[in-house]
Amino acid sequence: MNFVLHGHSVSPGVTIGRAHLVSSARMEVAHYEVPLPGIEAEITRFEAAVDKVREELTEVGKQIPADAPAEFSAFVDLHAMILNDPSLSRVPKTLIRERHCNAEWALIRQMESLVGQFDAIDDPYLKERKADITQVVERVLQALLGRPGTVAPVPSEDEANLIVVAHDLSPADMLLFKQHAFGAFVTDIGGVTSHTAILARSLNIPAIVGLHHARHMIRENDLLIVDGLQGVLIVDPDAIVLAEYQLRQSQHELERKKLKRLKKTPAATLDGIPIELFANIELPQDMAEVLENGAQGIGLFRTEFLFMNRKSLPDEEEQFEAYREVTRAMEGKPVTIRTLDIGADKALQTSASSASVTMPNPALGLRAIRYCLSEPQMFLGQLRAILRASHYGKIRLLIPMLAHAHEIDQTLALIREAKDSLDAAGQDYDKNILVGGMIEIPAAALALPMFMRRLGFLSLGTNDLIQYTLAIDRTDDAVAHLYDPLHPAVLQLVAQTISRANRQGVPVAVCGEMAGDPQLTRLLLGLGLRNFSMHPAQLLTIKERVLKTSIADILPMAARVLRSTDSRRTQELLQKLNA
Repeated sequence: MNFVLHGHSVSPGVTIGRAHLVSSARMEVAHYEVPLPGIEAEITRFEAAVDKVREELTEVGKQIPADAPAEFSAFVDLHAMILNDPSLSRVPKTLIRERHCNAEWALIRQMESLVGQFDAIDDPYLKERKADITQVVERVLQALLGRPGTVAPVPSEDEANLIVVAHDLSPADMLLFKQHAFGAFVTDIGGVTSHTAILARSLNIPAIVGLHHARHMIRENDLLIVDGLQGVLIVDPDAIVLAEYQLRQSQHELERKKLKRLKKTPAATLDGIPIELFANIELPQDMAEVLENGAQGIGLFRTEFLFMNRKSLPDEEEQFEAYREVTRAMEGKPVTIRTLDIGADKALQTSASSASVTMPNPALGLRAIRYCLSEPQMFLGQLRAILRASHYGKIRLLIPMLAHAHEIDQTLALIREAKDSLDAAGQDYDKNILVGGMIEIPAAALALPMFMRRLGFLSLGTNDLIQYTLAIDRTDDAVAHLYDPLHPAVLQLVAQTISRANRQGVPVAVCGEMAGDPQLTRLLLGLGLRNFSMHPAQLLTIKERVLKTSIADILPMAARVLRSTDSRRTQELLQKLNA
């Protein structure tokens, strides 16, 4: 039966293949009474299952390739920590004793209790961590039922055309994608910030989450089309649809190969205006993809990912090594390191940190530079690490979420203090390191001269700028459709910031998602932008668009887009601009 399901795309691409179903033990758990004489044996059975999963996670950790992203080890460690927590390893045993129930049912009851607690948390990132709890419980249930705890190997010589269909997948299961090279995966649940989604993007596997009922509706070996570009799953396509997507798949692969030829081509418009194309990264392990796609520099190193998914904060030495590794890899090209931007959907898991406290509205609370200034010793350690790494290349220091002049002044004072301590210790660093600020709050965009007088460069963080301008939580599915980079207010703020910075000779970049959207490249060029920073995988696509653009030709149309106050008219003008 032919039908289509819509979900959230977390990793682009098109895959056509056969379904491989992964069962969820949670759907098969029965509730039955255990006689009093059998209680201890039931508890022993539960303990044996926990021990088995502990061994599985240890084995998975040993199998992680040396060149795998650092998130892999962090996720395995996190699941081991959850498994060993008394709330999962002890409380079910108490339920078995008190209620004379089977181990599976006791574990499910405790899981539901824990998940309910996470549902009550406002922080979107923490709320999604309930998925890690359910994934650990799933593994224990598999062990109780005498099944393997990971995705079952598939005896096929053509695994690239197999599509994993599951209610949910854990990061530990995702590790097998490197071994089996599946073509794609789809899940009923999960969000674009889930650990599984993060791993999918790092592995460059087409993936869709949030399909709701795919696992129940799809049968083993069904023919599927995963359109990771549009977030669409097509089940049992007819001949016409199949032929269309086979053509799209071939075209997509052909385009990717063609783009590789542009790696060493200088980025410049048809009328000879040079454009800087930089990369955004989260971890040093991202550098391979940065170099493969020919980035001219790092426009945004999101250092908060060094701090996440761990019990303790990275010390100065660990941070220094990470920053130095990236700086050396770029061989003299600019590396823009953003100071810790924690909070909102990016939370620390260290209980000692003030950023781990639940806030009424995390997006408007103690985050980014506000958090750093409230933790000066932690902040000084990061500033010292960045300064030390600046001795090994061209580092620029970027301050996030600025809204007040005193935030800049306090930050600059701490930078001077960090420099003084390094001078006293006789350590080398770039004494003229450039300090810039993120423009991602409307107040900063509207009061730009105040920031330009104090800073050496600016970077437009369009993701948060759109969120704060339109009062929309971009992690909330209920209002996600209102997140609009083409809203007249957003375009005015972006255009004014670029124009003012250019007039004053202050370097300005865009490092949000707008920079990596080829539909917006010509518009941004027409507004005066000359520095784009994006995910490494988007670099060559944007470069191709730049190479086919004449600034002189697009200026009139870009001005018309900026003047438009009607969304439908704006879309029409944008289509003409990109024609």
